[in-house]
Amino acid sequence: MEQALSELKVLDLTQHIAGPYCTKLLADYGADVIKIEKPGEGDSTRRMGPFPDDIPHPEKSGLFLHLNTNKRSITLNLKSSTGRKIFLELAKDADVIIESFRPGVMASFGLNYEVVRQINPRVIMASISNFGQTGPYRDYKASDVVLSGITGEMYSSGQPDREPLKFADAAIQYGGGYLALVGILAAVLVTQWQGIGQYLDLSLMQLIETLQDGRARASITYQFTGDAGRRVKNEHSLTWPPTGNYPCVDGYMCWTGLGKWRNVCQMIGRPDMITDPRYATPEARRQHAKEIQDILSPWMMERTKKESWAAGMAAGVLCGPCNTADEVVQDPHLRGRNFWAEVKHPVMGKITIPGRPFIMSETPWQLRRPAPLLGEHNEEVLSQLGYSREDLVRMREAGAV
Repeated sequence: MEQALSELKVLDLTQHIAGPYCTKLLADYGADVIKIEKPGEGDSTRRMGPFPDDIPHPEKSGLFLHLNTNKRSITLNLKSSTGRKIFLELAKDADVIIESFRPGVMASFGLNYEVVRQINPRVIMASISNFGQTGPYRDYKASDVVLSGITGEMYSSGQPDREPLKFADAAIQYGGGYLALVGILAAVLVTQWQGIGQYLDLSLMQLIETLQDGRARASITYQFTGDAGRRVKNEHSLTWPPTGNYPCVDGYMCWTGLGKWRNVCQMIGRPDMITDPRYATPEARRQHAKEIQDILSPWMMERTKKESWAAGMAAGVLCGPCNTADEVVQDPHLRGRNFWAEVKHPVMGKITIPGRPFIMSETPWQLRRPAPLLGEHNEEVLSQLGYSREDLVRMREAGAV
């Protein structure tokens, strides 16, 4: 079936996580994404892993394999005149160009938006960077943990008497990639409706600052009250008991008791606690939060996650298991909705990766090809521009591809 973005041609100059995740979503829904990598090195995630048996290999990084499905890879040295010439030839027919170099790098190549728009007025060029193309922080370096801190996300996470905590792994990068996709697709619609291209300045700091989580609420609260906020336990167990992560026989369960106190009492077989003055009101429960924890914990330790969840659902209590990675992979709901996808890679063999994030009935997600080998599509793409195999050999010897 025709896919939603099958008519879209994208030049992908991104690396690491945020940019490649954005372009992966474009590719997975049909766009022809040509990933342009540095000769001999490629995307930095080729060296990040995880790797099978913890042995580094540029074609075996699990992170790279996940982030680059359905793309074609070519290698270009954009510092060379030949590399720049080829890039501009590709840009003539591109709908979208996405890059994630440091601000100013594309201009140093002579390939910034002002140059590209001269040969393709309808092109959309998007630059994804840590802090954007302007502003006091423009040239600062950052990482996921730095961005978590500077955006205020970490300040509200963790124990009040301990250091701040960030979300696990690269949540900032993935979130930024998702939101960058929204801006790019909006620009694509503008091109279709109005016939104009444009430049998108995508700052990860700004993108993730718009997420409607604790940092957004905290910033608005500060403007209204002057309260800078404070860290609270992630589970708010002392604010809205019984809420939080509780151990059980085979792991942890996540509970939200807010507004469900009667249900909780019935679930654990303690209807007397519904009217007990120590627990009858939200304020009383906050004052006796530790007692509630002590009552719920023995009930939990007699049950598995599956048993606890079943009891919670039957009682109408908001809860769910704290799943490990293997439990997520085997989750019957995700498998029932065909979330996981199996792909056959020429080096790795068969691997299972996360699949479609959302379901489209008429223009579906498709896994057309695995993540590409470095420069796998050099001949395929360059031959379409009129270059011969002999040209390719000469360019390779000159270090241009």
